[in-house]
Amino acid sequence: MLRQAVLLLLHCFSPLALGQYDLCKSLVSTDDGAVWEQYACQPKAQSMKDYMRVKVDPPGITCGNPPERFCTLENPYLCSDECDASNPDLAHPPQLMQDREHTGRITYWQTVTWARYPEPLLANISLAWNKSLELTDDIAITFEYGRPTLMVLDKSMDHGRTWQPFQFYADDCLESFNMAPKRVPDLSPANITLVICTEQFSRWVGSKNDKNVKFEVRERFAVFAGPRLLNMDSLYTRMESMKGLREFFTFTNLRLRLLRPALGGTYMQRDNLLKYFYAISNIEVPARCKCNLHSSLCLLQEGNLQCQCEHNTTGQDCQRCKKGFKAKSWKAGSYLPTPNGSPNTCAIAGAPTGGGSKPILSTEAPTDTTTPPPTEPPVTDPEPPLIAPTDSPPPPPLIEDERPITTEVTPPTTTPITEESTPPPPIMEELTSPFLTESTAPVTTPPPTELPKPMVVESEEDCECYGHSNRCSYIDYLNIVTCVSCKHNTRGQNCQHCRLGYFRNNSAELDDEGVCIECNCNQMGSVHDRCNGTGFCQCKDGTTGPKCDDCFPGYYWKQGCYCEYTAGEGLGVGVGGGEEFFFRCIYVSAHACIK
Repeated sequence: MLRQAVLLLLHCFSPLALGQYDLCKSLVSTDDGAVWEQYACQPKAQSMKDYMRVKVDPPGITCGNPPERFCTLENPYLCSDECDASNPDLAHPPQLMQDREHTGRITYWQTVTWARYPEPLLANISLAWNKSLELTDDIAITFEYGRPTLMVLDKSMDHGRTWQPFQFYADDCLESFNMAPKRVPDLSPANITLVICTEQFSRWVGSKNDKNVKFEVRERFAVFAGPRLLNMDSLYTRMESMKGLREFFTFTNLRLRLLRPALGGTYMQRDNLLKYFYAISNIEVPARCKCNLHSSLCLLQEGNLQCQCEHNTTGQDCQRCKKGFKAKSWKAGSYLPTPNGSPNTCAIAGAPTGGGSKPILSTEAPTDTTTPPPTEPPVTDPEPPLIAPTDSPPPPPLIEDERPITTEVTPPTTTPITEESTPPPPIMEELTSPFLTESTAPVTTPPPTELPKPMVVESEEDCECYGHSNRCSYIDYLNIVTCVSCKHNTRGQNCQHCRLGYFRNNSAELDDEGVCIECNCNQMGSVHDRCNGTGFCQCKDGTTGPKCDDCFPGYYWKQGCYCEYTAGEGLGVGVGGGEEFFFRCIYVSAHACIK
């Protein structure tokens, strides 16, 4: 009986039984001898705070230079505490958000106090890893002296070039963000990736009672895997089948936008501004390296996290095939079929490309997947990256209401969304080229009354559509093959562009079904539903934000951004966060306001 119980426990905690995919290959015996059986695999989860690079904005937001006194919300008139950057015992620099507190003494980063009220006390905390990561548990931010009443958690999937909201936090979601408050248990499997505003972590409960602000990952996983996360196979199956689910937990950078500090459960008290500030003692980000299911090990090499790639793949994220293997045979591994998944090993150049769901058997020499690093780190691989760098400089970190307005609204039509060495010529140019030159020879035969009809090609081998179509049309008189009926919101001769109203997902490969992301421009705040190559929409006057769903300072949202006005130039009054603020605006038609 005891032996059966032990076997049951071993089975329950087996990584393969839990569907953890921590084994890339194993040596098995066959009639032909020992061979390697390969599986989809991923690194183990770990705390990523040891590897994150922290940056705070704006300059001078950290307290201590010059030295400053501050109070607490519990004892607002006992202002005996001091922040002094020149004294190690009184300094509160940003690195204290990620240190290990072995001595038992709590250390924390702290901002200046709100001495410049009514100017907003805004702070950005940017966290960078220079590596694609996947969340595996709750993000937890520990605040000392009270949690903020207004905050936004953003994420980036392209190393900080573009940002998108991950979650909104407010003591009053409707007033602050014009969003109905929600909690993760309110979500269903169909909308589990919805970006919500929660009031759960912003209301005053005392600075010592509950210090944490969370982004709930476990509760989202539990929607598919059960409350105790015992049905992980169900979760991994949904990761493969539900569009956007896996990408929802993927990021390269995170950013905290602190918009209003803790107020102690009351309105702002202007007679004592030394008790209002932000202080963070710890940021926990449990995650794993994203290796596209081609590695079970991720190591720190030359200052950057690096997947130790298997399955004949290479790159920081194992995002391409090694030299000598078919570049177009690269494909991310798959969690299906559970529990071992599909490795989708890169095919040898010159061999037919096969895509099976069963584990691949190989006779390659055994390699130790638990020992670091290869002789040539893939970080310095001379091969060009799959994701092309953007031509435009990255947008600066965004502080509240300082987001850029873009006027470029259509995706580029001359640059494909992949990095093939020579993109195929546009069809329109080929169609017009036969008619560009005039012949001086006499016409001996009349021109054809109609052009030859294209021939439809049904073979996937003859179609280069990156998996977005299996039908092509051969245009005989142009001698070209073009894809027909491109799916997954793609278009172009090789389904290599995104449709209007969609933009390129830089974290996805060209053959990924999620390669094109919907612009999702706010209908009330944007000029139209199209965006540029980084997902920014063209905003109407007075409106800002990547999706044109925010207002400039001093404007309020009412199916668009407006302000109170009088004829000509006048003084308007608006209400935000329980406080009145004043601004000037110039009357323009349609009630639009400009600064």
